[in-house]
Amino acid sequence: MSTRVLPASRNGCMATLRNLLMLAAASAILWLPTSAAADTTVKAKLVEQNGSGAGGTVSLTALGNGGLKVVIHSQGLVPGQPHAQHIHGSAHGGHFGCPTLKENDTDGDGVLTNEEATGEYGTVFLALTTRGGATPQDGLAVDRMPVADSNGRIDYERTFPAKMVPGGLLEHLSSLHVVQHGIDVNNNGKYDLAALGESTFAKNLGVANVPEEATDPASCGVVQGASAGKPARGGVETGGAPASSLSVPLAAGGISLLLLSVALVFGRRPARGGHNSRR
Repeated sequence: MSTRVLPASRNGCMATLRNLLMLAAASAILWLPTSAAADTTVKAKLVEQNGSGAGGTVSLTALGNGGLKVVIHSQGLVPGQPHAQHIHGSAHGGHFGCPTLKENDTDGDGVLTNEEATGEYGTVFLALTTRGGATPQDGLAVDRMPVADSNGRIDYERTFPAKMVPGGLLEHLSSLHVVQHGIDVNNNGKYDLAALGESTFAKNLGVANVPEEATDPASCGVVQGASAGKPARGGVETGGAPASSLSVPLAAGGISLLLLSVALVFGRRPARGGHNSRR
């Protein structure tokens, strides 16, 4: 009868591999997600529309609990007037941008209306009201829109709970745009029918006697990119598929599988320098 004796060094290697496998498995369990993903923030720079002189910054933060935090700091708006503001885009991502007079003023009257601009920045996705509802139907709720101070500034902050965030918004965070509305064409410090007449956009929605000045875009901001977390799909430039990413639990599990493969291969290889002993 013959007995195969394993070298002490090989026995030591196998023991070390077993220990590594146990450590890796424990690490994978510890890294399994037990809470929501990290917050994801994107930013946009508001640029003027219709020669309004308005501008500012926007920060959109997708929260781990499914909510959305919106922070806007803008200036150059019509003092003392409400400014409707919305997140525009699509639940399917895609290419959207801020309109220009040159490209989108289809009637050539020198004023960019909301209808002319909508094809460029998409429809209302979320109405950025100060309280209450935030659906597209709330888009003209001027009594719940922020009012510019005496210097034409708006400092807006609101966190929308998950139940108020429409489906597809967080997934396409990098495809969105923020638009603020309200201009003063005749420089009389208010919105009035004498300047541009009645808003056809509001009228088509069943709201009469709203001045065109109130609904025309004053500023627009294109989201520039995500700073953390899961990348949004349908980016502004490409509208492409999401970039692949390796999650921590997957990485930990991958390490375990890699070590297990090494152990199996090692265990099947004949020992170098080993010998048979007959008794």
